[in-house]
Amino acid sequence: MEIPTGTQQAATTPMPADVERRAFTKITWRLVPLLTISYVLNYMDRNNVGFAGLTMNRQVGLTPVQFGTGAGILFLGYCLFELPSNIALHRFGTRIWLSRIMITWGLVSAGTIFVIGPKSWYLLRFLLGVAEAGFYPGVIFYLSVWFPSEYRTRILVLFLLAIPVSTVIGAPVSGLLLGMDGVAGLAGWKWLFVIEGLPVALLGIAMLWILTDRLEDARWLTEEEKAAVRARILGERREREIRHLLPALKDSRVLLLALIQFGFTTGSYGIGIWLPQIIQKAHMSNLEVGIITGICYAIASAGMMIWAVHVDRTGRKIKNLSLGCLLSAAGLLFAMLSQNFWISLAWVTVALIGMNAARAVFWTIPSRFLTGIASAGGLAFINSVGTIGGFVGPWLMGLLKNRTNSFSAGLLAMGAFLLMASILSWSLKFIVTQE
Repeated sequence: MEIPTGTQQAATTPMPADVERRAFTKITWRLVPLLTISYVLNYMDRNNVGFAGLTMNRQVGLTPVQFGTGAGILFLGYCLFELPSNIALHRFGTRIWLSRIMITWGLVSAGTIFVIGPKSWYLLRFLLGVAEAGFYPGVIFYLSVWFPSEYRTRILVLFLLAIPVSTVIGAPVSGLLLGMDGVAGLAGWKWLFVIEGLPVALLGIAMLWILTDRLEDARWLTEEEKAAVRARILGERREREIRHLLPALKDSRVLLLALIQFGFTTGSYGIGIWLPQIIQKAHMSNLEVGIITGICYAIASAGMMIWAVHVDRTGRKIKNLSLGCLLSAAGLLFAMLSQNFWISLAWVTVALIGMNAARAVFWTIPSRFLTGIASAGGLAFINSVGTIGGFVGPWLMGLLKNRTNSFSAGLLAMGAFLLMASILSWSLKFIVTQE
């Protein structure tokens, strides 16, 4: 989707501040709640396997390595189809393509109830990754078209708040759904996938009526408001822009961002997928595991919001991205060294704050120099390379758990990936100059 250039006068003539403020307020309320709810369901869909594994592994006969491999193999399907999916999004329009993604992923997620062993587990998780491919970078691309840079951090925070909120809501809900074991002859973990999967497909259908692809088609904005939005976005100061796909895939900034995303995602998903089972080691019930996991992510949500306000004020996004990854690495290191369960959990929560804050900052950077098809494809490329970490993290945690019968080695490994992301983030200062 492109915002049309209109006339030169529309791009240069100052618009009243109240008109601009009213226009972006309308856009925010029209688009962001639906997209955020969709992403809440997206993350619940990814992370509910951590809770399903509390009972599913034993019933289906999955070892820690098999569970971790299946949990992570979703991201291989996601990675392979990410770039083609976002090119299709740019061609067919955001509204239709995001709707297609949500309908198919909701149906495949609910279909996880048919898992009967490792092979079917791997297959359904891979298909789920294929179905979901392109959703996250597609939304980031969509928001970057509707909002200029000075709005993006706060808008992305509202959208990315879905990640910790998904666990705040999803953790206790998943714990409760596991308690439905035997209802209508289905295991509790099967109810979890059905009840958390099918609503996604319904929301995908609703997207067809709510989202708008082009600014000129937004009948819910006045002509004056459309002009204000157009003028602000066209007048945005940018880095050296890339408008075409192939140059974007070879640009040093894109390649470095992809490596940062890989290191960050490896640590983030390695912890996120396994956290319920880490907490369960303290001999708690499934519901207690869900509540405590939700509390950890609620604290992380508050920390992310506070950090985002700081970033909006200072504008030093690269510095704060590096510090967020560094805080996460330090939190996991101290969690591993602590001998007390609650102190260790507190350090894991500190790490979650850093992870969520860094994620919000990260996606404001590529939109400084990617536009058009280069933006759709470049964001997808960054996310697809980075998303390989979504496989490596859970798989490596499962492997180390299997070999050491402890989560300590896994925490140390995830901390190392986050430290690598912090160092690479700091090096961005030398090639991304517009802070």
